[in-house]
This record gives sequence, C-alpha cells and structure tokens, in this order.
Amino acid sequence: SPDRVALERVFAQHNLRTVMGTAQASGVVLAESAQRGLSIDLHTPSEVKAAVTGNGRANKHQVANMVRKLLSMSNETLLPDATDALALAICNAWRGGAGSLVSDVNDASSLTPAQQKWREAERLSRRRG
Repeated sequence: SPDRVALERVFAQHNLRTVMGTAQASGVVLAESAQRGLSIDLHTPSEVKAAVTGNGRANKHQVANMVRKLLSMSNETLLPDATDALALAICNAWRGGAGSLVSDVNDASSLTPAQQKWREAERLSRRRG
C-alpha cells in the first residue's frame, strides 16, 4: 500500500559521525511520515539478512546473491545501496508489511525456505523467553 514505508534500523559501533547522520535522516523520515499519517515498518539489519538468506549474520555478498536469485536477475553487479534497498523491500513484503503480497502468512506451504527458517527461529525465541 502506498501509505506504508519500510525502514532498516542501522546499528554501527565504530563511526559516530555515520551513526549520527543516519539517525538524523531516519528521524526526518519518521517525523514526515507521522505528519502524513504513513505507517512505518522498521527492520534490523540482521532481520533483513535472515529474511533474504536464512542467516541473520550473512555478509553483503551473500545478501546480494540471494537478492539477484529471488528477483531472477542476471549476475549483474548491483550497487550496495541498491542491494540493501531491494533486500529491505523483500524482507518487508515477507514480514507482512507494506500491503504484503504474501497470500497467507499463516500457511507455511506459501513461505519460502528463508521465511520458514525465520518463522521457526521466532517460535523458538518465544519459547525461550
């Protein structure tokens, strides 16, 4: 739906300048979205990686490969920002955000292997908590 926005939360420990710039830009997007009544979906980097690859600790190369496979793209090289944006969009759609195209998230047979692994990890984490 056009009234939803997906954002990836960025966590960085080593470069305060980068973190602050990203936080400020995110704050502007969040404030503007709220003023316009848009819903926001937030995803952590590890959530995006897990949704796309089945591994929340996947590296950039693994994420890029899976994005290309999932979107039936050739082996062309994507810019890192483009890969991140596409991975975020895939994650958001699979997690049920932004008017997801997933027909029935309760029907395990309609989920990809990565989505099934994610669902299982969520189930196990709830049991431990």
